[in-house]
Parts: sequence; C-alpha cells; structure tokens
Amino acid sequence: MLLKGQSVKMKQLIVDKCGQDAYDFFNQYVNTESDATLIVSTTNSFNILNSNTKFNSLINLTKVNNVRRINKFFEEVNSKLQPGDYFIVAFQTIQARHESKKINKIPVLKHLYFFFEFVFLRMFPKIWGLKKIYFLITRGRNRLLSKAEVLGRLVSCGFKIVDVNAFKGISYAVVQKEKLPDFNMSPSYGMVFAMNRIGKNGKAIKVYKFRTMHPYAEYLQDYVLQLNGYAHSGKPKNDFRLTPWGKWMRKYWIDELPQIINLLKGDLKLVGVRPISQRYFNDIPKDLQDLRSKFKPGCVPPYVALNRNGDVQSVLIAEREYLKEKVNSPFTTDTKFFFKAIFNILVKGKRSA
Repeated sequence: MLLKGQSVKMKQLIVDKCGQDAYDFFNQYVNTESDATLIVSTTNSFNILNSNTKFNSLINLTKVNNVRRINKFFEEVNSKLQPGDYFIVAFQTIQARHESKKINKIPVLKHLYFFFEFVFLRMFPKIWGLKKIYFLITRGRNRLLSKAEVLGRLVSCGFKIVDVNAFKGISYAVVQKEKLPDFNMSPSYGMVFAMNRIGKNGKAIKVYKFRTMHPYAEYLQDYVLQLNGYAHSGKPKNDFRLTPWGKWMRKYWIDELPQIINLLKGDLKLVGVRPISQRYFNDIPKDLQDLRSKFKPGCVPPYVALNRNGDVQSVLIAEREYLKEKVNSPFTTDTKFFFKAIFNILVKGKRSA
C-alpha cells in the first residue's frame, strides 16, 4: 500500500503507526515530507516496482517478518535505488516478540511455548517439505527473525548498514544502496555450514563447523568489527550474531567437530594455526601472513598447546613460536604440540577462547 499524501497527514500516519521517536529517527536520514521519499506499508514489492513516483529514499513501515520472500523483496528494492540512496526497514526481533507475549511472564510454560514456536516459525521455513506446511498455515507472516539475519540479508542484497534503532518493540534499520545484490541461492541455513577461510599459499578454502551464529551472519563481520572492534579473546566484541547456545558450543569445541571433513579433504591438518577469514588475515602483521601461508591451517591451534590466553596478541605470539619451530622440525613440532594440547584440555581444563 502506497502512503504518499499531504505532509501533515503523512507525519500523523507515521507517528500513529510507529511513534514520534521513530518518526524523528527516520528524519535524521531522509526527509519524510519530500516527494523524493517513497513511503509504503507493504509486503509485496509490486507496489514499489510499479510506482510512478521518482524517489531516492524508501521507507517501508510493514515488518519484513510478514514478507514471504525477503531477499527477493530486498533485491527488487535495490533495483529501484541508486548507490547512496536510503532504504529504511522495519522488523521485530525474536527477543522483542518474546517480550511482547503475556505468556513470557509464566515461568515454566513460556519455555515450552517458545520452544514449539521456534520449531514452527523458525525451523519449518528452512526445511524442505516442512516449508510448504509452514507457508500454507501462516502465508509467510510472523516469521521469527533475529537482528543478525535481517541485517545480514540486507548486506547480501547490496546494502550498507548505516544505523539501527528500536521503538515500541519494533526495530528499524537504515541502510544505503552500495552495490548490486549477491543473489545468494545457497544461504547458510543448516546446522553445518562452510566458512570462507584462508588456506595454504593463500588459497581460499571452506571450513566446516556446527552453526553457532544466526543465518547470514557471515555478511556482518566487517560491520560488527567496525561497530565494536575485537574482544580480548581475539574474536569480534559484543557479537550479536552469536546464538544463545553458540557460546557454550564454542567453549567446548563442539562447533568444530565437522572439521573432520576438512581433515579428510586435506584442507586442514590436525595441528596448526587457526584457519582465519580474509578480514582477520589482513589485520595481522605482514611477516606473519607470509609465514602462515607456507603451511596448512590446523584443527588444534598453538595457543591451546602452549596454554596461552585467547586474546589476539597471545594467539599471534603462540603462532609465531609454533611456526618458527615447525620450519626446522615439521613432524616433531606437530606431534609435541598435539600431546601438549591434549594434556592442557584434559588435565588443566583448557577451553576455547
């Protein structure tokens, strides 16, 4: 539904639907009274693609939770905008949805309710066969979405995140068109997913892990690092992409069990420097980049074998020690580091950073 009209009526409509704070937030980035701003409340991109209005900013007041084909919707919005144009998206996070439910105040029952709701509204849409049942019953409305998934989808569809804020339980993302969409036909939905990592000689490899992050989280690494930087552990600080159960899985290395596939494929070896992303690789010193590139990454990292902390500097120092020793004694070094790591894990209780 198109909502263009007299500016006074438009302001009142936005305030009535979203609140004064949301209206003020929108106007920090776009002029809601301008004819160049298209304001809609729709789940169907037909209303946008067939608009006769020439616009350089777009606001959709309807939650994307009710959009059946979210990426298709974002891709078609992208096609109507020029680089630098603004798009404002409304969505409700899983946490906000929980907080809005009265059952959330009932101690035991709430856990059962939200579990079955998660299975039906979150898992069914991602499983072939069950997806048809989900859409038949819900018609694609009220899908459970995390903040990370919505933002990741937007980035995958060619948008740059500018700002995110929430009012009255509804979040709003302000994004700008940056490029054409990736048109990703194989998003990382499943329990096991493949991460893009740097292998021997700088070769790009896929490293398999159990999922600990929300879908489309891989598109947000640069955004999270720009927002918060690195934590003491060497991983992104305040990483909202992590699922509630993901932290526990990482602590006990459960998420890394699928790397057995990489061992069998020959992309990784048992002991070695961690397989890291291109972004992380670019952030480490040049001499260490060169030294790392001479060897395959491994499943068991040097900082565990040396019982060091998991912060960035400690990890890099441990890797230097390992690599310098490995240059002179390849087999002996890996054997020694492997048994040291096992001892530290089983006897000293060493856990993942």
